[in-house]
Amino acid sequence: MLFEDTYLTIEKASKGTFRDRGSKFFAYAYPITAEQDIKSIVAELKKENPKANHHCWAMRWSTDRSVFRLNDDGEPSGTAGRPMLNTLLSSNLTNIAVVVVRYFGGTLLGVPGLINAYRTATEMALNQAVIIEKTVNDVYTLTFDYLQMNDVMRIIKEDSLEILDQQFDNTCGVSVSIRKMQVNQALSKLQKLPSVKVKYDYSI
Repeated sequence: MLFEDTYLTIEKASKGTFRDRGSKFFAYAYPITAEQDIKSIVAELKKENPKANHHCWAMRWSTDRSVFRLNDDGEPSGTAGRPMLNTLLSSNLTNIAVVVVRYFGGTLLGVPGLINAYRTATEMALNQAVIIEKTVNDVYTLTFDYLQMNDVMRIIKEDSLEILDQQFDNTCGVSVSIRKMQVNQALSKLQKLPSVKVKYDYSI
């Protein structure tokens, strides 16, 4: 197989807490559906924790696991976001964001102490999460005449394609989600039908 058509993420938000020499590290892990989700997540946590000293975060996004971002939010460079991201990488999760909210306890932890704290807090949040496997799917829009409805629906049923949206009129439109491994097989069947238009939209 040339590519993996599944990926691991978390089912729903989870939380972990780590304490070291008076400092408290609250880690929050979230499944995300878009790269920009991190902004609203961090804004919400800042609102809930206005007295916290740092809101550090790391995220990994896209089904091919290629997009990642991190932010040390004032901690020494490389002591917060990087160990958090490394934890996400080693657990092979994607479409996930982790924010660690730190309340400073009065004692400096030093670089090794910080790295350990942010990594451990992230691990604790992930340990509480339910990890799920999802398939990589491509979304296509099919446009066809009403008279071809039965033929199109038969292929959708045969190949167990998921219908995301549909409009039926003289000209019909159906948006379907097709698992990456099945795309060629499903499209070759659909394209054999006269005047069915198939347009690729995006991958999920």
